[in-house]
Amino acid sequence: MGNITKPIQRFNSEEELDDSLSTPTERVVECLRSLEGDLLILGAGGKMGPTLAIMARRALPPERKVIAVSRFLKKEPQLSLLRHGVETISCDLMNRTALDRLPKPPNVIYMAGRKFGSHGREWDTWAMNVGLSSTIAERFYDSRIAAFSTGNVYPFVKPESGGSRECDPLGPVGEYAQSCLGRERIFEHASHERKTPCVLLRLNYACEARYGVLSDIARKVFAQEPIDLRMGYVNVIWQGDAAAYALCALTLCDAPPAVLNIAGPETLSVRTLAEEFGARMGLEPRFVHEEEPTALLNNAAKCVETFGPPGVGLETMLDWISNWLMDGKPVWNKATRYDARDGRF
Repeated sequence: MGNITKPIQRFNSEEELDDSLSTPTERVVECLRSLEGDLLILGAGGKMGPTLAIMARRALPPERKVIAVSRFLKKEPQLSLLRHGVETISCDLMNRTALDRLPKPPNVIYMAGRKFGSHGREWDTWAMNVGLSSTIAERFYDSRIAAFSTGNVYPFVKPESGGSRECDPLGPVGEYAQSCLGRERIFEHASHERKTPCVLLRLNYACEARYGVLSDIARKVFAQEPIDLRMGYVNVIWQGDAAAYALCALTLCDAPPAVLNIAGPETLSVRTLAEEFGARMGLEPRFVHEEEPTALLNNAAKCVETFGPPGVGLETMLDWISNWLMDGKPVWNKATRYDARDGRF
């Protein structure tokens, strides 16, 4: 992606972590400045939204607006965005009157969606992931749209396959994943019928020190809790790199839509990751069950070929996350459920 993150071993504060996460690479600056107009980020109040919005603001010249839209139920993300020069709009996207008042810039990143809590409220998940997507596709039909999706739209595959590629058959497991495929089909329809330039971003899995698959594994090692090995293999990518790829992907928008897997370049063993964390922490990981022959895996070759390798490697991520936990820094206590094999979240 251009710049390689400073080879530090630890972050001393959340401010330092957030600054590193949102630092744009030269490639991000190049890609965003090749486009014209302002950038609207819908659903920007989640775990990755502030990183992406602040990175875009730091990459673009001041005369081009970056506008972050969310309900902003927690005020600190909104205040952080404002401090960094990102304009914010508090809006419930499910409220059509409020949605229709939003600006319509040439560039849109769509991050809104529902995953956790889907089981038992499937109707709500479909309304958000499919129904709202239809409204967004209609409202912003003449904008360039990068729409976040998920690797969950793929079936489980054997680790030795290298992971699912963008051209492979889809096979979502469970209603959450099915609704995410529905979201993709809505934007695909808009792209075919209205010539809306789109790119679908299938992400697996963004990590940082406070949250993510690596944090989940590390925290279990640190707490001496058993790690379920049935989902025995994963892809991970540092959240700053994932945000950088997503911003660069705006340059790929096309009709029919482009598709891009955003993931780390390696297929990683959960057992080995736990052992690596254990070695750093001086602890012996505990395991339950054995690895199943398949897992949910993305192949990131297209992403790496298009925009270059991620700036943060696995060893660095392991060091940062281990030290963050051992230093007693804050974590978000939100499990990713990466190990769910039944599609229930």
